[in-house]
Amino acid sequence: MEIIAKILTAAVALEHLYILWMEMFAWETKGKEVFRNALPADLFKPTKGLAANQGLYNGFLAAGLIWSLLIKDPEWQTNVALFFLGCVAVAGIYGGISATKKILFVQALPAILAMVAVFLK
Repeated sequence: MEIIAKILTAAVALEHLYILWMEMFAWETKGKEVFRNALPADLFKPTKGLAANQGLYNGFLAAGLIWSLLIKDPEWQTNVALFFLGCVAVAGIYGGISATKKILFVQALPAILAMVAVFLK
């Protein structure tokens, strides 16, 4: 179960690195594709700075998850992983309620599954 927990945690980290890239560097191109049903096309340019700020926060989540994979002490590794996965899950649940239900499945569910695997390892 430990390997599954690490794989799921790494997958969530990679997802958030992708979100960082999209929101910070590709908001007006890839962001338009991903959020085509959520935002009118003319809002991507004026919201570029806001998206970049969100991307930075996603980068912090990814950094914390990657850090958790590098910690040698099992108790600290578990605590750090659960903290950052919990942050991702809460953000995903909030996004699912306030923005689009898709976020529940794309962001919250993978984090929750990783949390379960971390608990069971």
